[in-house]
Amino acid sequence: MIAFMNPGNTAFVLISAALVLLMTPALAFFYGGLVRAKSVISMMMLSFGSMAVVSVLWIAYGYAITFSNGGDPGFFGLDGVFGIDIAHLGLDNLLAVPAGADIPPLAFAAFEATFAIITVALISGAIADRAKFGAWLVFAGVWASLVYFPVASWVFNLTRDPNTGAVTDGGWIAYNLGAIDFAGGTAVEINSGAAALALALVLGKRVGFAKGLHKPHNVPLVLLGAGLLWFGWFGFNAGSQLAADGIAALAFINTIAAPSAAIIGWLIVERFKDGKATAVGAASGAVAGLVAITPACANITPAWALVLGLITGIFCALAVELKFTFGFDDSLDVVGIHLVGGLIGTLFLGFFARDVGLIFSGSFEQLGKQAIASGAVLVYSFVVTWIIGYAIEKTMGFRVRNEDELAGIDSIMHGEEGYAMEARY
Repeated sequence: MIAFMNPGNTAFVLISAALVLLMTPALAFFYGGLVRAKSVISMMMLSFGSMAVVSVLWIAYGYAITFSNGGDPGFFGLDGVFGIDIAHLGLDNLLAVPAGADIPPLAFAAFEATFAIITVALISGAIADRAKFGAWLVFAGVWASLVYFPVASWVFNLTRDPNTGAVTDGGWIAYNLGAIDFAGGTAVEINSGAAALALALVLGKRVGFAKGLHKPHNVPLVLLGAGLLWFGWFGFNAGSQLAADGIAALAFINTIAAPSAAIIGWLIVERFKDGKATAVGAASGAVAGLVAITPACANITPAWALVLGLITGIFCALAVELKFTFGFDDSLDVVGIHLVGGLIGTLFLGFFARDVGLIFSGSFEQLGKQAIASGAVLVYSFVVTWIIGYAIEKTMGFRVRNEDELAGIDSIMHGEEGYAMEARY
């Protein structure tokens, strides 16, 4: 067991975990406002369903998969699955917290649980208006087990040096490969974005899919969701340091800088392309900037965070149009924001990461490492997600009937309406 527990750092991590958990209901608001009024409940329930399923699986075996394998970096830490003992749950295990951390193992386990939850929930935006709730719950459980837990282990697992016995942070992506991903640009953002693309292809297009046909029904709800996501993201990024110190402060200020600049970048594109800067564009730009700064928040200066945010806002604003160019229906732009934004933020480190980026070292080595990490997660997530989604669609059925989609799936799936107006006498 760790000899000393720092009460301040423990409180910091627990508060950060609560902030990250808040991000999933915030995502429900953000996604809920973007869909039609008659599918808002269904959209929000996909996020709440993710909270329920993933939390149970994380406690049952997800933490054991992600942080196990005896400290030997590998693709799957399967030794903790089924027949889990108390050590695998992190109650009496040196590998339960990163090297040098002075917090209780269960605080770390709780913090990491919230990452698993939000990653699964993010995918749901790609299949808005047309997914069965029961099929989504099955998908969430299978995807978390076969994709998120293993991929998170690639990035976040803890490694014991075979020669010295010292505990080192990182699975094979961080430890063996040497890629930088402070808070989850690969495991969360690229992972969910690639999965969203695969699932959108499996379920197909919405009825009448065309540019401008499906407009957000509640823009204030979108802005509320984006604001709460930003608030929770401080726990996501700064909390990943697991200590209230200077690195956490750097991550915090960068989490202000990048999304702010990304809003400006996104609105500039809107102004030149459509003639108007929109509230939905501002909210989307903020989220894109938050996505991009996630892997980089502790390894670039605030000035470079502004540059990253501006670039991300511009490119993601352009990337959301790709679904019309290539004909895939990513309903709420998970691919354009999370996959593209995650790739930009992860690759940006290859150029501008302190000490090791190209402009500091004169070497493309770090860029190569970032590209390999991004590509490995993207390909694995896409392929396995497509298989899972296809299997569910061909067995229990994933997509609702066209007539149910047109009628509105809130009443079909849940027997409720988002805005039931009773007659007043």
